[in-house]
Amino acid sequence: MPTHYQGSRAEKLALDTYIKLTRATESFMTRLYPGGRYHDLTPSQFGTLEALYHLGPMCQSEIGAKLLKSAGNMTLVIDNLEKRGLVKRERDAEDRRQFRVHLTKKGTALLDEIFPQHVADLLAQFEVLTAEEQAQLGTLLKKLGQACEGREPK
Repeated sequence: MPTHYQGSRAEKLALDTYIKLTRATESFMTRLYPGGRYHDLTPSQFGTLEALYHLGPMCQSEIGAKLLKSAGNMTLVIDNLEKRGLVKRERDAEDRRQFRVHLTKKGTALLDEIFPQHVADLLAQFEVLTAEEQAQLGTLLKKLGQACEGREPK
């Protein structure tokens, strides 16, 4: 669905590209996380567990930065994961003002079980693109993301 905005050529192209990016992202996420959940986890909860699983314990702010989530949102996400026994907070030994978030044995076991299916689901979603197209898309998205980092819209 292209834009119906009657602006300049550059404005219409930017709006049309934004619409396509947003619709593709929403469609992709809906297929990947049916009902907004993945194995009874929200995308933010799954992302938190996956980050801890692959990168090890981190401070809450580090997780939020990796997932592009606010401190308030990360507090809620980690609180809910902690209630389920999937993560635990421990005071940082070097900086007692901070807490590090760790996967529990239960959290690790869950990721051991569901991560291979997650990878299979991703492969299935990306089948529509060739390997070269996936690499090209990755390059373009990285370029867009890096150009937007730390910049406020004009």
